[in-house]
Amino acid sequence: MKSAVIVFPGSNCDRDLAVAFEAATGVKPAMIWHRDTDLPADIDLIGVPGGFSYGDYLRSGAMAARSPVMQAVAQAASRGAFVLGVCNGFQVLTESGLLPGALLRNAGGHFVCRDVPLTVENAQSAFTSRYAAGETIRYPVAHHDGNYFADDATLDRLEGEGRIALRYAENINGSARNIAGILNDTGNVLGMMPHPERVIEPAHGSTDGKRLFDGLVEGLLARA
Repeated sequence: MKSAVIVFPGSNCDRDLAVAFEAATGVKPAMIWHRDTDLPADIDLIGVPGGFSYGDYLRSGAMAARSPVMQAVAQAASRGAFVLGVCNGFQVLTESGLLPGALLRNAGGHFVCRDVPLTVENAQSAFTSRYAAGETIRYPVAHHDGNYFADDATLDRLEGEGRIALRYAENINGSARNIAGILNDTGNVLGMMPHPERVIEPAHGSTDGKRLFDGLVEGLLARA
């Protein structure tokens, strides 16, 4: 089972995500620098981590989305590899076109850093299979540009196709329809603002995030 975490200048959650991948898979992920043009052959799982890639210069995730490695990420996703983008990673995935919509400045203009309750909307994806639909879980957030925006037609399509994975139980940033995480149309790419990698062991105060990574491993094993 091969996994990788992409590292951009300014990434600050890449090691956290790597620890979560290793804990779930039992294998250290490859750490891939943004200028690389290739990923390990037959990659199964790719993480696009949180942080402030390129210092959020121009627009959060905009420069990272044009890094050479993102073409390889898009190709792997098209072949069915699982891709998880967290926080800045979600911003990168929208900017690169792997997910629809955009992440805008938080309503009110304030950085939000705290645990938040989330509602599981879709428990059918590999990412969410260890949760129950309608279940409330808690993940930390830490973002200034987490206000998810898309036009009404896109939002209706996401709703109708069951591609909203997670919603905020209370709207902390102005996100349209309380969206905290969305899936691509084939269900193998998830972008989300909250940080599951920060709640994977009891020392974190919760293990709600562990189930996301365990579900991914189950999904990968089911394919084998």
